[in-house]
Amino acid sequence: MTAFPGQDEAAGPGLAPRDDRLLPPEPTVRGIARELYRGVRDLPLVSPHGHIEAADLAANVRLPDPATLLISRDHYVTRLLHSQGVPLEALAVGPSDPHDRRATPQPREIWRRLAANWHALRGMPSRFWLEQTLETVFGIRTPLSPGTCDSIYDELDDCLGREDFLPQALFDRFGLEVMVTTDSALDLLEHHRAIAERPWPGRVLPGFRPDDVADAGRPAWRTAVERLGEIASENVGTYAGYIRALENRRQFFASHGATSTDHGHPSASAELLDEGEAERLYARLLARAGDLADAERFRAHMLMQFARMSCEDGLVMQLHPGAMRGHDRPMTARFGTDIGADIPTATEYAHSLRPLLERHGHDPRFRLIVFTLDEATYSRELAPMAGYYPALLLGPPWWFHDSPEGLRRFRAWTLESAGFFNTVGFTDDARSLPSIPARHDVARRVDCGFLAGLVAERRLTLEDAHETAIDLAYRLPKLAYRL
Repeated sequence: MTAFPGQDEAAGPGLAPRDDRLLPPEPTVRGIARELYRGVRDLPLVSPHGHIEAADLAANVRLPDPATLLISRDHYVTRLLHSQGVPLEALAVGPSDPHDRRATPQPREIWRRLAANWHALRGMPSRFWLEQTLETVFGIRTPLSPGTCDSIYDELDDCLGREDFLPQALFDRFGLEVMVTTDSALDLLEHHRAIAERPWPGRVLPGFRPDDVADAGRPAWRTAVERLGEIASENVGTYAGYIRALENRRQFFASHGATSTDHGHPSASAELLDEGEAERLYARLLARAGDLADAERFRAHMLMQFARMSCEDGLVMQLHPGAMRGHDRPMTARFGTDIGADIPTATEYAHSLRPLLERHGHDPRFRLIVFTLDEATYSRELAPMAGYYPALLLGPPWWFHDSPEGLRRFRAWTLESAGFFNTVGFTDDARSLPSIPARHDVARRVDCGFLAGLVAERRLTLEDAHETAIDLAYRLPKLAYRL
């Protein structure tokens, strides 16, 4: 990678000029940012929320081919390629269509599709993550193009066949101190148990995600609830038995090291129903007699129940609302839910979370980390709420806003009301193990640049900026998630 015109070659010890990526362009602020970044770039990685499969780490066998690993599993990339006219079936996204007699695309052909459309990702975080992953993880500095894609594919494929690219070796090389996966409430956690019982010291913890058994609006909800009853040995034909089964599963996850739960509700609505009303609503939904409004009210009630359970068992509660899942219904039906067809929606928090926060927001046992896809709510609702309620913390930009610009906006829009210490640092939400260092590095660079601006404006001392950079990169996620 060549230096940009006018780029300062005197980057200081240990920081090459080309490594000024994402640091502020103004020379004085950039110099401060370089110094701050040097203090955090080699800190251990804490990954408290993501989608890496525990099965991959437990088995510790070769990761899949480069196209599957870096393209087909990454909806950030596949959605952009699809927007350029690439059919989803040509990217091996989701389950294959039994009525489609065309052959499954070969991984090399998928990689060539990416190279042919590489220009469409210019300036996007997905391209930055991929370029940094290729360079820093695989040692590839040749720019991707239709003319170089085959040789790059061969080099990647060769790397993935080596022992130092097995999942556990990458985990160790990346300096991952702890990783939390996202697991269904119905998961038996056999892979986590296998990891814990082996001599490899990697710390991989489960995260409790009960959406499949708590969201009565899902088509398979009743089937999932029945399975919940079987696993927990409870009679889920009654609301009381259903609640006991959920409490049982939370205890099971905690016994395997879990410290957090995660809830992907369509809205942030919370409402506490009395026992009789909750029982009647549950019975109506179980009998398939409820409607969409009933499902939303049950979700709101269960959010209150999960908050109560968190006060009792100490599991940190995460809330990820505001995504319209499967916006393209025909394609979702054909290829599954993870195709990148989800769209952010406007989300309200002040009224929706008021019942929950009034009841639990001052309880020292309770911790709620809220994420949003509606950036307008940062300064208007979420930051002022986090700046008041002791139990409420702000999750970092997520999904569509997990980008340099999104991270900068987040800091600018939340600092005045919430400060730094009502936020939780960074969570990578990664789906590909090799992409984790790049995602953390982007966050560290952006935060150091933001802090450098405060130092240059004499709003923060350099010493305080150094401490805050370490807090954001390392200490806060450990504290927030009780790791």
